[in-house]
Amino acid sequence: MALLAMAAAPAAEARETLTIGLSTFPASLHPFTGAELVRNYVLSLGQRPLMAHDADWNLVCLLCTAVPTFENGLAREIELGDGKKGVAITVTIRPDAAWGDGTPVTAKDMAFTNAVKKHRGSGAVSGEFDRRILKVEEKDAKTFILHIDRLTFDYNNLAGYRLLPSHIEAKAFAAPAEYAKRSAYETAPTERALWAGPYRLAEFVAGAHAVMVPNETWRGAKPRFKRIVLRVFENTAALEANLLAGGVDYIPGEAGLTLDQVIALEQRHPQRYRYVYKSTTSYSHLDANLDHPALKDRRVRQALLFAVDRDAVARQIYGGKVALAHTSVNHLQWMAVADAKTYPFDPAAAKRLLDEAGWSKIEGGIRHNAAGERLTFTVASVAGIKTNELIASVLAAQWRQVGVDARIRGQPARVFFGDTLQRRKFDGLAFFGWIVSPESVPRTILHSTMIPSPANGFQGQNFTGYANPEMDALLDAIERELDREKRRALWRRYQEIYAEDLPALPMFFGTAGFVMPHWLGGIRPTGHSATTTLWVEEWTAR
Repeated sequence: MALLAMAAAPAAEARETLTIGLSTFPASLHPFTGAELVRNYVLSLGQRPLMAHDADWNLVCLLCTAVPTFENGLAREIELGDGKKGVAITVTIRPDAAWGDGTPVTAKDMAFTNAVKKHRGSGAVSGEFDRRILKVEEKDAKTFILHIDRLTFDYNNLAGYRLLPSHIEAKAFAAPAEYAKRSAYETAPTERALWAGPYRLAEFVAGAHAVMVPNETWRGAKPRFKRIVLRVFENTAALEANLLAGGVDYIPGEAGLTLDQVIALEQRHPQRYRYVYKSTTSYSHLDANLDHPALKDRRVRQALLFAVDRDAVARQIYGGKVALAHTSVNHLQWMAVADAKTYPFDPAAAKRLLDEAGWSKIEGGIRHNAAGERLTFTVASVAGIKTNELIASVLAAQWRQVGVDARIRGQPARVFFGDTLQRRKFDGLAFFGWIVSPESVPRTILHSTMIPSPANGFQGQNFTGYANPEMDALLDAIERELDREKRRALWRRYQEIYAEDLPALPMFFGTAGFVMPHWLGGIRPTGHSATTTLWVEEWTAR
């Protein structure tokens, strides 16, 4: 018992280092060439986006001085001709903001970042917002005006928008098609000038670990720890073992243990750690590759959802701490509807739909169509995450009961996110999760112009290949509707279409489990896409 107590509560003078355990790790720390949550988690220790939604879901400035609004005069409507209106927003960067080499963060960095993100050959996974920016007007060294080609309800939302250091990255961008490989984030990630937050990167081994140290040019609140070490483990069982052995101090809910493992850990060691559970906007689902000959028929997708007992999975694996998802709109969001079409566990309904879709001939327990083709596909996911593997196995077993052959394929995170998803290489379903900002319009996920392809440089996150003209029009309309109640009606129709078409099979709305030593304080989970590391300077060693 004494040894356990010592591991859980080290002497105060030894708390200059915080070791964080992660279950996955980004292959790259470039802000725009991937969209994994863990990438944002690590980046946010050493960078600040212009804005973020805080733990109370308020839009706040981090790198800027004031959120522009029509009321404070920092936003104004602009006429674009032909009756079209846009918006101009004025943003001032914090006067004390500087890159790690002492170079000030300036409006020039914003103009450069916009140019990189809107270029289709740059490797940025999404440049949708940046292509809406008609002009970046540099008012002075620290102030810029964005002229945007439309007026939307979230006209001033720059949450998560990160700047690049133009004085470092401009040389790499001289050949845009080679930029993603030549960027200093790829070739020299410990370069001080890449970092402008409380910490800077001192050591980085892709897929293994990172070491962050205080950034000497940071002028905000002084961070508490002299070193933050981030360690990644090949699977969540190894992560838990290292926590118990004292090799890890803290496991964050954003990229740590699966919820069932946190629950089980608390049952075994209820006093050893502080456990925090936070309902989140995360949405676990199975993206369907709609180029697959069977899955392109929505009757098959509906049948697959009818065939799985999600209630049982929620109880048995997650201890009832997650909510069933019926669309992509989380129940925590104000626009969620309670009466969208649902798919309760109903194997008989699944069989009827599969028969209607032409998969009625059964040989060896598996359905075939009239041409003799077997109803089979793969379920791709990140390998080494125990819960994902367990759920995939349960799904495959339940689908087999209705005559469907699903084969599980686990992949390293860097392959799954960086190649399989982004280049739409999965032959069937892809199991993963999104976590979003408050009232985030899923345009990049569902709009037909957001399907990654060689023609658009594989930009966009519509990995399913979903293309529905009504959905396209609806996503455009939601963005442009300023009246909240009118927007509510549009969101309702969105959820109706989603529940009927099922471009992805909804699984659960998540809960994040944080495992903290009793001496670590100041961490406030947000429940959305802004990671706790955005406020690392508030963390304390008590």
